[in-house]
Amino acid sequence: MTQQSSLAALQERIAAVNDVLNATSLLTWDSRTMMPTGGAETRGHQIATLTRIARDLLLASETERALEEAERSLEGMPADAAGRRMVEQTRHAVEHHRRVPASLIQERAALRTVAQSAWIEARSKSEFSIYEPHLAKTVEMSRAYADCIGWGAHPYDAMVSIYEPGETAASLKSLFSTLRDGLLPILETARSRPQPRSDFLFRDFPEAGQRAFGLSLAKKLGYDLQRGRLDTTVHPFEVSFTRNDVRITTRYNQNYLPASIFGTAHETGHGLYEQGVDPAYTRTSLATDLVGLYAVGGTSFGAHESQSRLWENHIVRSRSFWERHFPDLQQHFPGQLGDVSAEEFYRAVTRVEPGFIRVEADELTYDLHIMLRVDLECALMDGSLPVSELPGAWNASIKRDLGLTVPNDAKGVLQDVHWSTGYIGSFPTYTIGNVMGAQVMETLRQQNGSLDASIAAGDYGILAEELRTRIWQHGRRFMRDELLERETGRRLHPAPYLTYLRNKYAA
Repeated sequence: MTQQSSLAALQERIAAVNDVLNATSLLTWDSRTMMPTGGAETRGHQIATLTRIARDLLLASETERALEEAERSLEGMPADAAGRRMVEQTRHAVEHHRRVPASLIQERAALRTVAQSAWIEARSKSEFSIYEPHLAKTVEMSRAYADCIGWGAHPYDAMVSIYEPGETAASLKSLFSTLRDGLLPILETARSRPQPRSDFLFRDFPEAGQRAFGLSLAKKLGYDLQRGRLDTTVHPFEVSFTRNDVRITTRYNQNYLPASIFGTAHETGHGLYEQGVDPAYTRTSLATDLVGLYAVGGTSFGAHESQSRLWENHIVRSRSFWERHFPDLQQHFPGQLGDVSAEEFYRAVTRVEPGFIRVEADELTYDLHIMLRVDLECALMDGSLPVSELPGAWNASIKRDLGLTVPNDAKGVLQDVHWSTGYIGSFPTYTIGNVMGAQVMETLRQQNGSLDASIAAGDYGILAEELRTRIWQHGRRFMRDELLERETGRRLHPAPYLTYLRNKYAA
């Protein structure tokens, strides 16, 4: 069998896995946007069945034979060749899943939809007790999963490796320590200034106008609505069913305009990454997380967050963006924003004001939200924090880090969807994304002298093309730090991020 035919035989097997995982994602999207609440239990079984089928296809004898044949054909192929990476990543995933019982995979998948439904109810009623037993089961299963795949110094290491390979509890502690030492002086300087006017952000903004502006915003940034759509959900997310169908969601607060604007910008960044993956990787292991059993083109959760946070903060939360586009927003809300200038709006949406909600946090306190969640996840995983004591621990952490008293569970421990979907270990990827996004932008600005001028002119195509050629098109071919070394000359490093924040908020 030739090299080309052996790779094609393996890709045919992986394409089937990808198809099943895309069907799973479609059911998940529906459960978070359209599904009636009564469908949660049976939807959980449906998703669990499809997840098991995907795993069974991956571990089938036919896949193993195709994989072995492909491995024999790799001689002479460059170390970073797409074909070699497809084979190596498939082998890694096969060995990973052989260590995990099928029953545990299916139980975890089934729990997600049920737990998510309980979380939605608990959040709406602000009652942690409704969700508590489901979270306890999630933690129990996560510990079992970690034991199956193996861990070194801390059980959290195993969970983080699913979302951000190479990171551990210890590496995150080191990164967070550096960031905290750099962030706190900038935060102190920013908070010493008088607060800008922001009353107009809390006026009445009908959902229809917010949605219309959100759609125009996504299109301005380059999101292709012929291959995507925008829907409403409780907690915004992006999901793709190959690069040809990439969907984003947002939520609308009629009395707080920034929530939908920056939520939509954030998810658009995710969507651009998925729409920008090389078409040749469609339905291959380079557009499939075979370890996490998730159809996705981004190379890691952190790399994905680097793109969403880049577009949300470096572009849409910039002065030049609102100098150009604030009149567009005023056209949607002339009565609400008629007495506001572009500069006032920019200062309002970049004000530094500690708050309870992570997704609405300013850039200087956002990472403190992430750090406290990671601390709590580590404690849940090693058993030092019982689930029943989580609300109290959460509230104490918010008081310690942000000086705030949490008024209720909805604004505290119940605000995020992640634990209900089983994503213990994914929170640090947001801060990793912040760091990576700033590192990439620093390099792009150094290497392309016309970039800032094009952004100021409202032309985001140059930036999008730079990101497409440097990051998006590669899918999962390169690991996160490989990408960074190729494009910035070094592995993940916090210095560019701290410089960006210092220039924006301490100047």
